[in-house]
Amino acid sequence: MTKIDPSLQKFLHPNRIEAGCDEAGRGCLAGPVFAAAVILPDNFNCPQLNDSKQLSEKQRQQLREIIEQNALSFAVEICTPEEIDEVNILWASVKAMHRALAKLSTVPEHILVDGNRFRPFNDIPHTCVVKGDSKFLSIAAASILAKTYRDEYMLQLHNDFPAYGWAKNKGYPTKTHREAIKKDGITMHHRKSFNLMEKQLEIRF
Repeated sequence: MTKIDPSLQKFLHPNRIEAGCDEAGRGCLAGPVFAAAVILPDNFNCPQLNDSKQLSEKQRQQLREIIEQNALSFAVEICTPEEIDEVNILWASVKAMHRALAKLSTVPEHILVDGNRFRPFNDIPHTCVVKGDSKFLSIAAASILAKTYRDEYMLQLHNDFPAYGWAKNKGYPTKTHREAIKKDGITMHHRKSFNLMEKQLEIRF
């Protein structure tokens, strides 16, 4: 497994209950955006934990089990394609994070957010961290949960819509995915506000 980056920290504020948040699927053409919130215990130790994008699918699944077994609390939530089209992908991602935070069994005293934009949640102080999934353990853990849960969801959708190749591309704008849109049109799972065609061809609904 990939070794932990030496700069990865357990907490920004070690004396507070801190929740890390991250999302998965922001750049996809289809499917919900998933977000996770994770509170890790003080004694959590997992040298393999890293940004989910730096890990293989097998490594992410192994780490997901470790995170779920050891976290003080965790939750995963979504925003649907319809919600993404209504409010845009940035604020839909934040909305999904809020939903995940609301489902935590332990109320955090501070929130660490991957990225540079967030909206306050229940008056709990928060800190945005650019590339936070490679800097803090709790955000890295959230990135792994969000990614693995979303991948599972897209694999299920693939069974009903195999032409789009979601088993492999998970909804991202690959050549196969875009060609399938040109040939077969879009589904209820596509984000209509996104650039679904490379040349902005008209889509007939």
